[in-house]
Amino acid sequence: MLGALALPVLSTATASAAPAAVPAALASSCYNLPPLPYEVHTAAVVIRSRATTKSTALGVLYRSHTFTVHKKSGNWLYITDRTTGVKGWVSGTYVYRDVRMCLD
Repeated sequence: MLGALALPVLSTATASAAPAAVPAALASSCYNLPPLPYEVHTAAVVIRSRATTKSTALGVLYRSHTFTVHKKSGNWLYITDRTTGVKGWVSGTYVYRDVRMCLD
């Protein structure tokens, strides 16, 4: 004769597939937020008079400088260095906008 084997009884309640309620302030999509600013992603980048590496150098943007991008032409950005006021072109290879990750 076989003895009875006692097993613990598991709860029959199942976990809800729906996530808990998130406050409206946290649930808003990040797509409606303003784009992140451009940043220098190298030690320094040269500001040039035209969108070519053979043009005259007007200044230098360092990693800590803040600047405004006015327009793009190919891989070049026309900027204003907010620290010095210098306007010119910088290569988009070294200056680009950070990306925001949206978790919706």
